[in-house]
Amino acid sequence: MMLSFVIPVLNEEASLAALYREILHSAGEHSLEIIFIDDGSTDSSFKEMQELAEADHRVKVIRFRRNFGKAAALQKGFELALGEVVFTMDADLQDDPVEIPAFLEKLDEGFDLVSGWKKKRLDPWHKRLPSKLFNSVTALTFRLKLRDYNCGFKAYRRILVKELSLYGEMHRYIPALAHSLGYRVGEIPVQHRARIHGKSKYGLERYLRGFFDLLTVKMVTQY
Repeated sequence: MMLSFVIPVLNEEASLAALYREILHSAGEHSLEIIFIDDGSTDSSFKEMQELAEADHRVKVIRFRRNFGKAAALQKGFELALGEVVFTMDADLQDDPVEIPAFLEKLDEGFDLVSGWKKKRLDPWHKRLPSKLFNSVTALTFRLKLRDYNCGFKAYRRILVKELSLYGEMHRYIPALAHSLGYRVGEIPVQHRARIHGKSKYGLERYLRGFFDLLTVKMVTQY
């Protein structure tokens, strides 16, 4: 079975080589491709990704002219993905590729999308508290109980990602969109590692934008 890894990147030059090695180690005997989407990085991230691609034909690199956001990066990666199973994960090494087999086992139970749940989240309180509120409101709005909608570590069947159309902050609501299309959505606990390199790209304003897109997704899925 072929696995596709779709990884948006914004200024993560110090993490990319290690992430690449960890994915190869944890994917086992599966064939794979790694699709990096450079979302307007201003450091040496693109150079690092180019070097990985030159050394390994399984690595593909897409470069945006400027920062378009995570939803746009995921959408481009989904369009290009060839694998039967598509993984999304962040490039900062906080998602641990060792969890890959657990995602595949959960998909084998009949799910079409498996979302990670950062059960023990290693982030400061000012990030955890808004996230908890966001998850509660989203679960109530869409009647799909997940503990961590916003976890970037997810596994999808290919047929699902080809049906998605993402923009704005809609990547936060992918489980709700999938649920509305009749796909089975599950969740598993995943290890959340502390950030070693770089810094977080997200602030409180992302939740404000996210709540506006919540209204959009509600209208799209219900009407």
